[in-house]
Amino acid sequence: MEHVNTRRVHSTDIGWRCRRRIFEHVSAVPIDFERQLTFEGCFNFRDVGGYATVQGRQIRARRLYRADGPHALTERDTTVLRALELRTVIDLRTPNEIAERGRYISHLADAIAYELPMIDVLPDTEELPRWSDPAVVAQRYAEMLDGAHDAIAETLAILTDPGAYPAMFHCSAGKDRTGIVAAIVLGILGVADETIVADYTLSEPAMVRLVDYFKRAHPDARLQLTQLTPAIVAAQADTMRLFLGTVRARYGTFDDLAERLGVGSAPRFLRAELLL
Repeated sequence: MEHVNTRRVHSTDIGWRCRRRIFEHVSAVPIDFERQLTFEGCFNFRDVGGYATVQGRQIRARRLYRADGPHALTERDTTVLRALELRTVIDLRTPNEIAERGRYISHLADAIAYELPMIDVLPDTEELPRWSDPAVVAQRYAEMLDGAHDAIAETLAILTDPGAYPAMFHCSAGKDRTGIVAAIVLGILGVADETIVADYTLSEPAMVRLVDYFKRAHPDARLQLTQLTPAIVAAQADTMRLFLGTVRARYGTFDDLAERLGVGSAPRFLRAELLL
């Protein structure tokens, strides 16, 4: 059965979420922790856990995932996906993307999906070639953040709920909108900037696999895809460094950003839920 929950979640929800707090013991993540999850029909699905914070703590594994879209999930993929026992799927895509490409929730029995689009429409294909320039992409990320306060605030509020885990957030490629949310969550948890940057760059090899899939699925668009590949694939370290600098210049700390978004108490509860 498909469950799609599009209700609005506001900062006032955090109070009741906290009263439902459940504490559990979670062992530390091993050094050889495998972050990337392998699917046949999605290409950038990975665990946010395992990273160390500047305070010497560690993010719990198997609690929060980031991903690309469910482009062509196979029967095997569905088995792998269900084994994660996801309780929450946060979909950052536009309504058109969802209608065209389907939902993860269609493959899950018990999870709840929240549709929280960060943008109204995708960038025009004529603009996409410029997305290989870190300065251009970082500026676009800053604009996305400025225009997506409600979606990001609701995402953070949802993740304060102990009952929301394991949880996953995703867009279509798992690189741009997902990368923005991942950077904010990691920043709130106290992960160092260079670790946030390194996490962002992990999307690049995944984008190579995604482009290869699109070329196979849409052979008539191979020429256009080849022309756009540098922009689609690019997940350069300087892009995220510039974006993090812009966030701090405009908002201050990540806790300050949460305050500006209207979910000022969310960081405390996110750290309680996700840090060892």
